[in-house]
Amino acid sequence: MTRGHRWLVFGAVLLLALGVGAGLLIGRDDRTADAAAGPVDVGFSQDMSVHHAQAVDMAITEITGGADPAVRNLAFDILTSQQNQIGRMQGWLTAWGEPLLPTGGYMGWMSHDGHEGMAGMGAATTMPGMADGADLAALRQATGAARDVLFLQLMLRHHEGGTDMLVAGAEHAETGYVRDLARQMLATQKSEGELMTRMLRERNASPLPLR
Repeated sequence: MTRGHRWLVFGAVLLLALGVGAGLLIGRDDRTADAAAGPVDVGFSQDMSVHHAQAVDMAITEITGGADPAVRNLAFDILTSQQNQIGRMQGWLTAWGEPLLPTGGYMGWMSHDGHEGMAGMGAATTMPGMADGADLAALRQATGAARDVLFLQLMLRHHEGGTDMLVAGAEHAETGYVRDLARQMLATQKSEGELMTRMLRERNASPLPLR
């Protein structure tokens, strides 16, 4: 590992720690203890923390090894925004006295909100759009332009896979600050998705099918 690469890794890890810490402070300052969090608030915050954590991991991989400054800049934006949002959600969960991570599977909370296609369903073992171990290994092993393209493909699919959860949180969370954050995430990820689609087209690459 070169000195420059080591500094990139160090900087990305430092930004991660600072962003999560700042988010925790903001989350604990949302007067969460005064609000009655329902199953959607709790489930959304737990599951989206996990979903975001993988996006942050992929963004760090791109920042520390991608070739295209434009793609690395996008990865930096995703890293800084989503790590802060993780901190906020973890701060809420702490204030509510709830586990920081989901237990017993994912997305079971969506059956509580009457969300179309989810009512009556139990918890899932994975969430839509998530990269698997082989995907993450391929991203780490790719170099140069190949890493840029794979990052865009994986992150676009990741964003698309989280849309239903964001919609459910935005429409059915009982606390206003959870609804507001979900709406902010929806707007940001829609804009980023359009940008990634355009970037892939410019690189003669296609989006991955959602799974």
